[in-house]
Amino acid sequence: MRRKIVAGNWKMNGSKGLSEKLVGYVQAEAGSLDNGVEVVIIPPAIYIRDVLDQADGAISVGVQNVGQWQSGAYTGEISSEMAKDSGCKYVLVGHSERRQIFGETDELVAEKVALIVASGLAAIVCVGETLEERESGLAESVVASQVRLGLSAVSGEWKSIVVAYEPVWAIGTGKTATAEDAQAMHASIRSVLKGMGAPAEEISLLYGGSVKADNAAALFSEPDIDGGLIGGASLVAEEFISICRYFPASS
Repeated sequence: MRRKIVAGNWKMNGSKGLSEKLVGYVQAEAGSLDNGVEVVIIPPAIYIRDVLDQADGAISVGVQNVGQWQSGAYTGEISSEMAKDSGCKYVLVGHSERRQIFGETDELVAEKVALIVASGLAAIVCVGETLEERESGLAESVVASQVRLGLSAVSGEWKSIVVAYEPVWAIGTGKTATAEDAQAMHASIRSVLKGMGAPAEEISLLYGGSVKADNAAALFSEPDIDGGLIGGASLVAEEFISICRYFPASS
């Protein structure tokens, strides 16, 4: 059975106070979930220790980015080995903001994924198309290319891979793909993974386009959507835990 995951990406937001208040609340509520969802919080790296202290083992913790090196004279970078040593389980890689603002390519994503997996961490690999690409009818081909290239270095380590589909046009805009649109792309991604020789039916696929409590139920009811990568809503404790509750109880 595929893992059900709800991961909160804080982006460049947060404070020690938020870590204490929000994570403490989510940690307490996560214990009452009976639907098998793995709750993940991905804060700015400087707050990882604070989040881990509050998580108390009930919440998994990730880091938003790592460098393409494991050590060396790269001021400002952190490595996947460091993330592992700090207590992280997940690394977010290839987020649209990293691609658009910092110029990260599919080839660089592949390098990072290889190091992340080698370090014993799980990679949440982000893929997604722009509005222009979608309106030009290129959405599926763009995403398929990102999947193939970004995961090109993965061989037998598929259990360490999670794919997050984040339509760029739906991030922070208030726009959301319909549940049917999101399902169609997730099904396409699973087909691409199968074509790569991956155990596609075992890989969790997350939706990451402005997921909120009022649309989570429809999205998570689709057969190929195994959870969400949550942005702004992950900064509101009640909203975030409400999203986590939208999976049916485990049988």
